[in-house]
Amino acid sequence: MKAFIVLVALALAAPAFGRTMDRCSLAREMSDMGVPRDQLARWTCIADHESNYRTGVVGPENSDGSHDYGIFQINNLYWCQPDTGRFSYNECSLSCNALLTDDITNSVRCAQKILGQQGWSAWATWKYCDGSLPSIDSCF
Repeated sequence: MKAFIVLVALALAAPAFGRTMDRCSLAREMSDMGVPRDQLARWTCIADHESNYRTGVVGPENSDGSHDYGIFQINNLYWCQPDTGRFSYNECSLSCNALLTDDITNSVRCAQKILGQQGWSAWATWKYCDGSLPSIDSCF
């Protein structure tokens, strides 16, 4: 009986952990959202290095006490509001938990805003994604 209760609890908690995408599924979803195709290889590289394509990731504490959220590891000091009540500029006007769901729309829109304001170098992993990258054409 205890094993059954544990299994039920894990099954109910599973959605809270987000989903794991792959390069092509991310590229296709972002393309469907209108992200320019010439950016998709860069976005998939960033997602790979930031979260290993996992939507439910909250990164470890940064040196300033902030955390990074979701598939693109978006920072809660500047871009989203954490549940802790900690101060945030919240430039994307959303809860950080909105970046942890299976639906990546909020993550993509916020990441595009970051790109528009700070460029690709806003992501520390950009050094792995600058330059020539494998084509995403085989994903379509």
